[in-house]
Amino acid sequence: MNAAQKIFRTVALRLVPLAPLVLLAAATAPAWAASHAGAHGAHGAHAAPGAPAAAAPAGEMTDGEVRKVDKDGGKITLKHAEIKSLDMPAMTMVFVVKDKAMLDKLAAGDKVRFKAINDAGKFTVTELQMAR
Repeated sequence: MNAAQKIFRTVALRLVPLAPLVLLAAATAPAWAASHAGAHGAHGAHAAPGAPAAAAPAGEMTDGEVRKVDKDGGKITLKHAEIKSLDMPAMTMVFVVKDKAMLDKLAAGDKVRFKAINDAGKFTVTELQMAR
């Protein structure tokens, strides 16, 4: 065995115990990244728990379609367009409503326009109107 082979063997034997650690890091990196991407992954405007609510820019309403109304829970499921004020792509999701009375005249399939905020991690509809 020449000197280069001896060095390679020595280095390789020292690195072998590190292989499981390297594999573990590689395997868990995607899971860690996903868990730290926020509640909905693509949003840039995240509020930490207990942080004050971010206000939507005045006059900026988002188009949506009602998928489900939960009057008792004060929630509404909306298929919505991009919400620019929250840096949120179009998707279908559940929102809390600021006032349960907003839900009184809504039914699945209704077209609406709404404003929403991130209230300490709870996406909340603050204004809602029937689309024209």
